[in-house]
Amino acid sequence: MKSWILIVFIVVLAVYPLKSMAHGVRGKVASGGVIVKAEYTTGESMSYAKVEITAPDKKIPFQIGRTDRNGRFCFYPDTPGKWKVVVEDGMGHRLEMAIPVKHVGRVGTSGYIESPLQRHISKYLKTIAGISIIFGIFGCIVGWKGYRRIKA
Repeated sequence: MKSWILIVFIVVLAVYPLKSMAHGVRGKVASGGVIVKAEYTTGESMSYAKVEITAPDKKIPFQIGRTDRNGRFCFYPDTPGKWKVVVEDGMGHRLEMAIPVKHVGRVGTSGYIESPLQRHISKYLKTIAGISIIFGIFGCIVGWKGYRRIKA
């Protein structure tokens, strides 16, 4: 009977995907970022254009990415000075800007944003870990008693 329970338990663990084994994610809303909006002279947005941000007195790009469908790109400068922003659409259009940053923005007071599912998975994972520790200690005690009984 005990072997059937063990086999069923192992099959359930093997078949059921354990999302609780993965780490959770969360996001944070912050203020103080710089938003760049790139558009053509006609007013049309430079959608999905390549963006390269370079920090003051640096040669390696600080950040590389693409604009969204509305031609916007946001970055969070970490040092004051003139930041270089280059936006290219791949069809020969290039926008180059120097953005002066006097004070580095501060993170807003808003908290982390996490999905309710991630919060529950964390609770369940802690519960499962606690139960596993209890069973592990109990197994060690029973195993030690059995070992001493065989030895005696």
